[in-house]
Amino acid sequence: MSPTSTPSGHAPAVVRSHSLGSIKAEPLTRTIGAQLLGVNLADAARDDDLFAEIKQLLLKHKVLFLRDQDITRAEHVAFASRFGTLEDHPVAGSDPDHPGLVRIYKDLDSKPEHYENALHCDATWRESPPMGAVLRCVEGPEVGGDTIWVNMAEAYRHLPEHIKTQIEGLRARHSIEATFGAVMPMEQRHALKATFPDAEHPVVRTHPETGEKILFVNVFATHFVNYHTPERVRFGPDYSPGASHLLNYLISQAAVPEYQVRWRWQPNSVAIWDNRSTQHYAVQDYWPAVRKMERAGISGDMPF
Repeated sequence: MSPTSTPSGHAPAVVRSHSLGSIKAEPLTRTIGAQLLGVNLADAARDDDLFAEIKQLLLKHKVLFLRDQDITRAEHVAFASRFGTLEDHPVAGSDPDHPGLVRIYKDLDSKPEHYENALHCDATWRESPPMGAVLRCVEGPEVGGDTIWVNMAEAYRHLPEHIKTQIEGLRARHSIEATFGAVMPMEQRHALKATFPDAEHPVVRTHPETGEKILFVNVFATHFVNYHTPERVRFGPDYSPGASHLLNYLISQAAVPEYQVRWRWQPNSVAIWDNRSTQHYAVQDYWPAVRKMERAGISGDMPF
């Protein structure tokens, strides 16, 4: 067999870069992620046509990457604001001069923290989770500190049909108290939950712009709220272990490498992602090296 042929005799498919208007996009995997070439986000913040191209590429690839974006915080915020209103994070807070810009700084004065090194979709404990985010590397380690993104539309497409039938119509509870609040004293944790009550979302959401079905459970999901029905539960053991096993199985789908892309950061690198259709994982393999990131989170809508 020729090394350039497949068993069927056809030449193997090749992932090629393509251009949508003036921007060249090079796919990084066959399922998610593309690097944009020849574009500056400060220009895109002011240019309607350029921004429209980027938005269409984001819907297609779900996460976009750029190098050499030597932009100011004001330009960072201006670009992200083109997608929608920016939001603060209740735990991390925002830059006082640039509302909506969160400084995620891990330096030698920071103790190792592990709340980021889990696959998650940002802030699904909100009734309306973020639409997406624009993350820029200010300073990074020589090696390590990569971020992984996952295509959760692809994860849903590859579920067995009997699982798709089983989860149709299911809803799950998502909690900040059980995650960020877990390290807090009880009174502070309860106050956090009072400010941000648990949210309830469909297990399978529909993307409001592409119409794709998306598997929408992650580490913030604590349990199903409407699992205990005669169709699903015969006796008590079907309820708690049965529901927990199913939820854990669904959450584990984000760990499939075929649905993922991994990005190595450099100073002035940027990632733009669609939070509605992806999860991500910040790999914490660099401490005590320094890693300083700045993120603008974009408000979203209520999943359906």
